[in-house]
Amino acid sequence: MSVAGKAFDFTLFRKIMGFASGRKSLLAGAALITLLSALLSPVRPYLVQYALDNFISNNDAEGLIRISIIIALVLLLETLTQYLAVLFSNLLALHVVHEIRIRLYKKLIHFKLSYFDKTPVGTLVTRCISDIQNISEIFSQGFLDIAGDLLKVIIIIIVMFYTNWKIAILSLCSLPLLIISTYIFKNAIRAAFNDVRTQVALLNAFVQEHINGMSVVQVFNRQHQEYNKFKTINNEHRNANNRSVWHYSVFFPVVDILSALSIGVLVWWGAKETLIGQLSVGTIVAFIMYINMLFRPIRQLADRFNTLQMGLICSERVIKVIETQEFNINEGSLKPKSLIGKIEFKNVWFAYQENNWVLKNVSFTINPGQKVAFVGATGSGKTTIASLLCRYYEIQKGEIYIDGINIMEYELNHLRTLIGSVMQDVFLFQGSIYDNIILGDYNHTEEEVIEAAKATGIISFIDKLPKGLNYQVMERGSLLSTGQRQLISFLRAYLYNPSIMILDEATSSIDSESEQLIQTATENLTRNRTSIIIAHRLSTIVNADKIIVLSNGELKESGTHDELLTLKGYYYQLFTAQNKSKVKQFQN
Repeated sequence: MSVAGKAFDFTLFRKIMGFASGRKSLLAGAALITLLSALLSPVRPYLVQYALDNFISNNDAEGLIRISIIIALVLLLETLTQYLAVLFSNLLALHVVHEIRIRLYKKLIHFKLSYFDKTPVGTLVTRCISDIQNISEIFSQGFLDIAGDLLKVIIIIIVMFYTNWKIAILSLCSLPLLIISTYIFKNAIRAAFNDVRTQVALLNAFVQEHINGMSVVQVFNRQHQEYNKFKTINNEHRNANNRSVWHYSVFFPVVDILSALSIGVLVWWGAKETLIGQLSVGTIVAFIMYINMLFRPIRQLADRFNTLQMGLICSERVIKVIETQEFNINEGSLKPKSLIGKIEFKNVWFAYQENNWVLKNVSFTINPGQKVAFVGATGSGKTTIASLLCRYYEIQKGEIYIDGINIMEYELNHLRTLIGSVMQDVFLFQGSIYDNIILGDYNHTEEEVIEAAKATGIISFIDKLPKGLNYQVMERGSLLSTGQRQLISFLRAYLYNPSIMILDEATSSIDSESEQLIQTATENLTRNRTSIIIAHRLSTIVNADKIIVLSNGELKESGTHDELLTLKGYYYQLFTAQNKSKVKQFQN
């Protein structure tokens, strides 16, 4: 059952409190200050009552001065406790937010890619930012304040009955109505808050997706349609907030009316009792103060309880991500310095979704140092083979070997450092060219990057950039061409000197200026190392040592370029469609 369906989820609350374990002193200090504040709450009304009945009524100026000083000191102490309570609770909240956000992000960066395939980016952004911020309110405005308010209410009621039980009963005549209205408000606002958080997540997901895909929106002239979709989602978000605002606008006036009712009954009854000498003026004034002090925390209790409830709803969502076990199995221990480079797929079956097989009983061998190309129509399984070799996804059946050892026996992160990849869609982060090449590994100096650029023949590209390696790349590398982004990707791969190189459509969709540079870089990257080349343009892989042809997830043919043309099978048909003139020359 979700939090929204429970009055209070103690199991979830204990998990959240676990994040505060590193700051027990702050938690203990906040709890102690909260207790002290509650104990101080009835002191001022009692002192005012004492001053009225013993000093003002008897014209005792000296006594009035003394009691006034005491009241001022008590007020000062209350102010100090409130300051310390806010300070400790907010410091605790900041620590918890920091701890949860770090733990959540650490979890996210280790999830396997299939998790991100099925989870909207905007939803994860909401979990990492606004949901965690709401969790902080559990500590800054939630359970400590609720505990303090409840304790304050209990102490004030006890003092009222101790002072005069008859007046206490009259003063609390509207309390049952207040409790009922508070309960109704609490349930209503909880549902409204849950709707608000759901709409925030949907809004974030939509905005994130459409800003990233803005070029598609504009190319296909979908601005009007997407604008209408956004208006619909935004309207739902507004309506959800309107419902919460409406509940507040009803509840607070109800509380004020009930408070005024209690004071009215007290004044009416107290005035009669005072006239006949059965009740002092000080007692009436003290009880008016008690009522105000009583109704204020009760009114805040509903609001704070729902702040706590909202924090728990967000906690449930965040902890669900933290407790998700979407990891690749990493039980291997082998960490060789390098790989010989022999790759074997044995009867491999793989599906992204159950029984929707992308690879079907695929078997092949790539010998060390070979340059092997995979070709086939879109969706035939070429890129999937590269992903499985790096263990971005796990196979359902079969085995994959590198250097005669099952890839499950290699330590996962170390294995990936030995396999370099150059993808068609190169992602660049905001920062310098240098930062995007080393990706945070500052063991690689700028001099090493320059030497790598010279070795791959890419140095001319670097020299043309303003400020060279320090040229600032905008988000996703939007100021660079596709070919320039590819060149950066080549430098990334070359710098880490992998034993196995994967080039996945690395030469497609490039501008003519970058094509020659990329061809040179490709030759340097694949020299003396096992290389897997995935390409649609068959003219780029005619010199490969072996070409493997895939169709609908099955291996159809393998051999050299000339051997496959001679077979006149799948590869012949693909090559003919792209290079009719060259096929005629081959036939002649």
